[in-house]
Amino acid sequence: MNQLCFHVDTTRCINCKTCEIACKDLNGAAVGQKLRRVRTFEGGEYPRPFVCNLSMACNHCEQPKCVEVCPAGAYRKRDQDGIVVHDPAKCIGCQYCTWTCPYAAPQYSEAEGRVMKCNLCVERIDAGEQPACVEACPTRAIEVGRVEEVEARPGATMAIRNLPSPEDSKPTTRYRVRAEMRLD
Repeated sequence: MNQLCFHVDTTRCINCKTCEIACKDLNGAAVGQKLRRVRTFEGGEYPRPFVCNLSMACNHCEQPKCVEVCPAGAYRKRDQDGIVVHDPAKCIGCQYCTWTCPYAAPQYSEAEGRVMKCNLCVERIDAGEQPACVEACPTRAIEVGRVEEVEARPGATMAIRNLPSPEDSKPTTRYRVRAEMRLD
């Protein structure tokens, strides 16, 4: 399979949240829903403190828990590129996916009574365009590529301090982070 994935270079992210806004705007997400979110981690000690801004969305996992638990069949993993897509028309609002996803990617809307999540802008990908978050990022901290290509980049990792273990669902997103944030 030609699994597509996000590559996020946290050394370039300036926490402007433009990726969050572009994603939210394109998808018409409800108040409180963030299909992409930027989290800030601080650590270290004087004289070596650090701050890491981490832009996160659905990881389009190799073994997506959301697909496994959805009783309505609202999720599927595309064969051609591994994108985990969610069909809101099939969603019954049970929220099982929100409980099982270790990365909190599916977001429930009380007003809509159903879940939304990042579909890697699948319509844009199919049209040969970049996802909204990638296109909007002013520092080019977010990219989309094939897992094999992204894994070969210097510093690419999926095991990051303060995030759930990647062993459970095998996320495809790779990050470039400072050494202090790496686990591998």
